Amino acid sequence: MALTSQRNPTAQGVALAARKIAEILAPTPLLPLEVDGQTVWCKAECLQPVGAFKIRGAWHRLTALSQEERARGVVGVSSGNHAQGVAWAARKLGIAATIVMPGDAPQVKLDRTRELGAEVVLYDRPGGEDRDEVAKRVTRERGATLVHAFGDPWIIEGQGSTGIEITAQMGRQPDLIVTPCGGGGLTAGLALACPESAIIPVEPEGWDDVRRSLEAGTIVPVAGDAPATACDALQTPSTHPINFEVLKARCPFGLVAAPAEIRAAQRLAFERLRLVLEPGGAAALAAVLAGKVELQEHTAVVLSGGNTDARSFAAVLTGAD
Repeated sequence: MALTSQRNPTAQGVALAARKIAEILAPTPLLPLEVDGQTVWCKAECLQPVGAFKIRGAWHRLTALSQEERARGVVGVSSGNHAQGVAWAARKLGIAATIVMPGDAPQVKLDRTRELGAEVVLYDRPGGEDRDEVAKRVTRERGATLVHAFGDPWIIEGQGSTGIEITAQMGRQPDLIVTPCGGGGLTAGLALACPESAIIPVEPEGWDDVRRSLEAGTIVPVAGDAPATACDALQTPSTHPINFEVLKARCPFGLVAAPAEIRAAQRLAFERLRLVLEPGGAAALAAVLAGKVELQEHTAVVLSGGNTDARSFAAVLTGAD
């Protein structure tokens, strides 16, 4: 298994990632939304070329590979958004990409990952198969470099470029950033990018390991009997130490969004912002709309992804979910 030496993510690394990403991607819009008489600013990462913020970390990570590492290819593990980000960056750089994905991932994410030229290796998530172990095995077999979805310093820095853009668009660092959270790559990156901002991660019910880890002061994994969730993008078993070291220093607490709250946020984003959000991408907005966050004068909310299939989204809009 080819590995690049481990290091800690830094604010300087985030700044470098932001410069690299600005060379190939236009900033995503920062849209105003009135909530209880106050304006919050919504960062529409759902409008990225792959429909999610994951393109940022993937580009920063893959462009940091040596020519030898590029020649051996990369392996990613993802339910779909990181998969597409890695596949997009790999195709642009001429790197072979293999993505380990759950067999129950949304079909639209499986299809789009393959359309971007990546090979997909499926694993059995409902059956308890360990995705990281599958990815490590595939990586060893192919002599490739593992590109982890969140537990990687380059990935964290790349996701943090979202905060650099928000700051430029607002003309200042936000007082508060509310963000969807799975493994904590985006949350940690935002914390590094915006040291003057309070960072609040939001997770789906039953998958709130980051929230519970922040309370405990140590990493607490998701329970073995965690319920099914529509938020596949946030369905990670636990955060990693490289993420948690940043999170525990910068996140005062975490929040949980209920399924009905998430669906309401998806509907509101469509009606008032004209945006399509997948369930995980709407988690932070759901917490804001449900009054779980004390809004500040300058509050940013990350809308992290919009990769949902038409049938599921139509059911949300019509209330037939």
